[in-house]
Amino acid sequence: MKAGFISLGCSKNLVDTEVMLGILKEHGIEITNKPAEADILIVNTCAFIQSAKDESITTVLNMAEYKESGRCRSLIIAGCLGQRYGQELLDDIPEADAIVGTGAWSRIMEAVEATLKGQRVVIAGKDEALYDENTPRIQTTPGYTAYVKIAEGCNNRCAFCAIPYIRGDYRSRRIEDIRHEVEHLAAHGVREIVLIAQDSTEYGRDIYGAPRLAQLLQELCKVDKIRWIRTLYSYPKYFSDELIDTIAREPKLCKYVDLPLQHAHDAVLRSMRRPDTQDDMRKLIHKLRERIPGVTIRATFLVGFPGETDAQYQTLRNFLEEVRLDKVGVFTYSREEGTPAYDMPNQVPEEVMQERYHDLMSLQCKISEEINQSLEGKELEVLVEGRDEEQPNIAVGRSYREAPDVDGQVYIENDTTSKPGDIVRVKVLQGFTYDLVGEPLQAEEKEEEAK
Repeated sequence: MKAGFISLGCSKNLVDTEVMLGILKEHGIEITNKPAEADILIVNTCAFIQSAKDESITTVLNMAEYKESGRCRSLIIAGCLGQRYGQELLDDIPEADAIVGTGAWSRIMEAVEATLKGQRVVIAGKDEALYDENTPRIQTTPGYTAYVKIAEGCNNRCAFCAIPYIRGDYRSRRIEDIRHEVEHLAAHGVREIVLIAQDSTEYGRDIYGAPRLAQLLQELCKVDKIRWIRTLYSYPKYFSDELIDTIAREPKLCKYVDLPLQHAHDAVLRSMRRPDTQDDMRKLIHKLRERIPGVTIRATFLVGFPGETDAQYQTLRNFLEEVRLDKVGVFTYSREEGTPAYDMPNQVPEEVMQERYHDLMSLQCKISEEINQSLEGKELEVLVEGRDEEQPNIAVGRSYREAPDVDGQVYIENDTTSKPGDIVRVKVLQGFTYDLVGEPLQAEEKEEEAK
């Protein structure tokens, strides 16, 4: 029996996919990346915004074709889309055989066995399950990098976001459990750990009575063989002085801070049900730069939230122009049923949202390029990920400044020897909007010796 998986959406979804793969393998099911050879096809879906839902449904329907042209006997919709729509989704897509919600990953075999008997089932609803160090897992990322989910769910109730209604309240894993998982990954060759949660800085508050991300990071820095530890989705609310000092002090911690800020106009932030103000953000950014030398700050913003005026958008634009963040992701508001913002008045027209999106991205591209150009002549350690397809003497990787999948890359010229997973010291030659070009420092030193 063979199973094929497609994982859509965020890295948190990818971890869910990896543990479901592990459970299937533990039950003797072979994993294949060829859908035509799969008896079981599972699509782990995303339902964050409308475009993600559309992609998920299209992918499910594409996989349904293998019921005719391949060996598929069981087509399962897993993840956020199934959790959000349950029986309604199964009724609307007759090609699908089962729904497995976000909290029901541990019951994937139950769904497989039922569908192979010809049953159509929905396994969703509230489920407090958290994977742990003993949960079987098949790593799908390159061997040198792994995501580690430190918590599930979210206690924030931002007016635009459906995630808390899909994934439930915030639930942290214990520090010792996470450390054991990281030790296991390190023993199998992982060099970069990327910690993820819907809100990383809230980590531990539910089980320890106060946020404990700083303590978690201190423990993980003790794990041998791990070189880089990176944390994503760090909400400003619990970004404490202790956390800042920990990042500054520990050499294994990437000096990289990912802040979902969303806007910079106080009235819009209040309408979004965000606890921060523009002044809070400005003070945090200043503190990060002052106390973490060389820190890279990435932030995400939302344009077109209901009621956002031209003047409020201009405030956001002026803020970005002022604080000059290293990296910025911009999204247009997506009207999601079940969220408070869905019924808000003064919904912004799509064409206005698109205009603001392109304007903000154009501004940020200029800022990012200038920041990257300022790095020319500086040295960076780069984690090699592969080679340029057209020029094999160019290695491609990331420095501490680039998170996997969301940021740019570093192209290393005149590098014919490094392999994926190697960490190479590089001198930056050129900076572009998203990417850097450099050369190995060793090569430059040899050239000087030859002279």
